[in-house]
Amino acid sequence: MKGAGRGRSAGTGALCVLAASVLWGTTGTAATFAPGVGPLAIGAVAMGLGGLLQALAAARPTVRNAPRLRARRGTVLLGAVSVAVYPLAFYSSMRLAGVAVGTVVSIGTAPLASAVIERVVDRRRLTRRWMLAAFLGLLGTALLCVAEAAHASDGAGRRSVAGMLLGVGLGLVAGTYALYSWAAHRLITSGIPSRAAMGAVFGLGGLLLVPVLLATGGPLVHSWPNAAVGVYMALVPMFAGYVLFGWGLAHVPASTATTLSLLEPAVAAVLAVLVVGERLPVAGWTGIVLVIMCLAVLTAPTGARDVARDEVAQPTGAPVPAARAHPAEG
Repeated sequence: MKGAGRGRSAGTGALCVLAASVLWGTTGTAATFAPGVGPLAIGAVAMGLGGLLQALAAARPTVRNAPRLRARRGTVLLGAVSVAVYPLAFYSSMRLAGVAVGTVVSIGTAPLASAVIERVVDRRRLTRRWMLAAFLGLLGTALLCVAEAAHASDGAGRRSVAGMLLGVGLGLVAGTYALYSWAAHRLITSGIPSRAAMGAVFGLGGLLLVPVLLATGGPLVHSWPNAAVGVYMALVPMFAGYVLFGWGLAHVPASTATTLSLLEPAVAAVLAVLVVGERLPVAGWTGIVLVIMCLAVLTAPTGARDVARDEVAQPTGAPVPAARAHPAEG
């Protein structure tokens, strides 16, 4: 019964991460409705205001857990810096390389980064299920990237090779969002409620982005469409999305959460086709199918035997997270 309960808990966490990924997948398309707003301003308003809203909504549990957060201030600061760097690199990558390629590279590299962090720092062994899912997901994102890159360099609206390469490079930098996934998960598994952990990490990260917003955010108030895009980005994908992601991190490891977030580039690619008007070759659609297969492997029901095997894969002496039972506690 204990194993079945943990299996259901992991399933709930996976669903929360998937829901967050769907919301995140809309950001690239939403940004195209404010073409006069630079990527730095888009990133700063999205994650900056979204992070400050998270901190405001989680003020009570954050204050109650302030001593424990101060004791882990290094982890909090690492996560906050990652929160600040990620959106600036991510939206710049999409502006230079296109919505699909920028999203695919940024999100597709995160599972590997997260797995390396957990393996080196937490000494967590990677399960065969995760490795199979990661292989399918990364192969799918690679196909998406290749298909979109080939299309972007063909036709009248082609992007320069230098711009594409710079966009891909910034996408790799954005993949370091695995650091804030790991930092938030580490805080949660130490017994800090997910709302307090996410509020502290994203609130501090939002503060770091305020100067960028003040320096670049002028175009956001020049028209109602630009302002609407900024409000949408802050409230829906960033605030609501990361609340869901925080709940998910209370139930699944950061490496699993970042692998599940591979749904985001698939959603972004489909929206880029349906809304923005980008075309997706057969290889791209094949990549989306592989990403869906990756998600199916990760979210398949887990029996008690599988849960026990995953528990064995935990590092010796790993703390049992109090927040797993009540991710929204506080």
